[in-house]
Parts: sequence; structure tokens; C-alpha cells
Amino acid sequence: MVVIMKERASEPQIQAVIAQLMDMGYDVHRSTGANRIVLGAVGGGHGDPQIVEVQDGVQEVHRISVPYKLASRTFRPENTVIAIDDVRIGGDEVIVMAGPCSAESEEQVEASAAAVKRAGAKVLRGGAFKPRSSPYSFQGLGEPGLRMLRAAADRHGLKLITEVMEISQIELVAKYAHVLQVGARNMQNYSLLRELGKARAPVMIKRGISATIEEWLMSAEYVLAGGNTQVMLCERGIRTFETYTRNTFDISAIPVVQQLSHLPVIADPSHGTGRRDKVAPMARAAVAAGADGLIIEVHCDPDHAKSDGAQSMFPAQFERLMAELRIIAPAIGRSLCVEPVARRGWNR
Repeated sequence: MVVIMKERASEPQIQAVIAQLMDMGYDVHRSTGANRIVLGAVGGGHGDPQIVEVQDGVQEVHRISVPYKLASRTFRPENTVIAIDDVRIGGDEVIVMAGPCSAESEEQVEASAAAVKRAGAKVLRGGAFKPRSSPYSFQGLGEPGLRMLRAAADRHGLKLITEVMEISQIELVAKYAHVLQVGARNMQNYSLLRELGKARAPVMIKRGISATIEEWLMSAEYVLAGGNTQVMLCERGIRTFETYTRNTFDISAIPVVQQLSHLPVIADPSHGTGRRDKVAPMARAAVAAGADGLIIEVHCDPDHAKSDGAQSMFPAQFERLMAELRIIAPAIGRSLCVEPVARRGWNR
């Protein structure tokens, strides 16, 4: 259930209601809404909600019928905004995260970071631990890759997002990354999600390849229930019977999730299509649909990339896309980063 306190409810009144809910067997999560406190009661509690409703300072009590209690808009009507210094994910600005699929060398990481910064990205993406379908594929550089990525991000004033694959990696990855990414294969790795609930770093959860929207939101609920409120979701395409593209990019999921949940929604048109020539149109469509951000693969030499080269954009293509997005975003009341520092030719 959700308990909405009166606007002028005192702290002793709030604590008394929290104690009442805990006595009823609930775990209580506190959130600050518009000028008032909202208490989310989750878990296997018992008792009559009217007992809570008559407590001093209580405005109203609502039952939440959906299983994702903390991720729902009933618990938090306002959008969650995740602030990482001056980068605000979920606010008015569409935040773009870009970079190579994998860190391969210091030169490659540096060139990619410089290119995406020049075009206007705010966050560098790149993998150091790579979950690959084949055990013979490039698996990432591990901690040396993390060092390369963070050093390049710092040099260019970017934040860093990278994937964490298992519990044992959380502490290590959190030393370098500003955002911890849960990949599609791990969306339902509940042990990992529980541990990320204890982390203090923001977490981005990619939608599983065959996951429903409710299953996706339930994965976010695991992290929220652990106490980490800095959660964002990433639509990266789902598996259907279509084989022309790598996945079927579900743009409709963006407005659906935004209606159901207060969490920011990021779109990944690179994995969503798997084709370099389809990334730009899907990125434009995602922003038009209301995505809070994009995560895009960019490589200075994608034809020789060690992973996902076919879906990685050339820097010039990415720069042109950013210019197009600056036209689209204001049309729906959003903004994008100011014009890049330097403009290069768009001949690829």
C-alpha cells in the first residue's frame, strides 16, 4: 500500500505511521513527493489499511494492485531524476551515452571518447566485462579496460557507464563507473539485482530479450526494494520472429513504461536493430517517443571492432545524428546538449 502524509505532517507523526506499518509486517520505503511525504509499504504485511488511515498526519491510503510497488507511479507520481554531478537523467534534457561496445586499447578508447564528447554526449559507454554468446569471442579486458575507460572519461569531462555481470564484480566496477549497467542476459539474475540494491551507484537495467514490460519492472523492483532508488530502465529490443534486424526495437515500450513507472527510460537503438544504418532513424524515433536518454555504440574503426562492429556508428554519423536530435527534442518540450565544440564533415 501507499500512505500519503498530510502536507504539514510532523516528523513524529511520520515515524509513528512507519512504526505502525512495520508492526503490521511491512517493509517501509520513504519518498518525498510534491510538498509531502509518501510511504510505500511492501512485503507480506497484514492488517486493515483503515488502521493506518486514521493515524495522525495521514492524508490517504492507497492499495497498489500491480506487483511492482516501488517502481509504480502510485508510489511516486513525479518522475525520478538521477543526478550525477551536473548530469541529470530523467529531467528536461535528453542525455546521450555513447562509445565503443568494448574497450580494446588505450588509443581506441581515447579516440572514441574524444569523438562522442565533441558531438555532445554526456556519458561514455564501454564494456570491460563482456557477456558473449560464444566462449571463443572477445570477453573484454577486465580491470585494465575499466582503467582505460575511466581515464578517458575523466580527460573529456564525461561520466562512465559500464556493465557488471556478477556479484563479485560490483565493488570493482563501482570504483570506476558512475552508472552500473545490468545487461539483457542478467535482467532476471535476482541475486545480482539484490546486491545492486545495496549499492549506492545508479543502476541501468536493460530489458531481457523475451521479457514483458511487467517482468522488466519487477527486475527494477528488486533493486529499489534493496534501498537503491537510483534506477533507470533501458529498452534494447526484444526477440520476435523477425530476422532482418538483430532484435525488434519496441519503441511503444517507452511511453507505456513512462505511464506505469516514474523511472527514467533510456533507449538503445544499437542493440535494438544491430545494423549501423538503422541506428539513426530508431534513435530519432525514440526521442520523439519521449525517451529520457539514448545509449549508442560509436567506434572510430567499426569494421575492425572486436565486438558489435556492424551496429557501431562512425563518429561522423553520430555527430550528424546529434544535430538531428537537437531539432527533434525541442518539438516535444525537451532539450539536448548545446552545439558540439567542433563540427566535422559528414561524409560517412
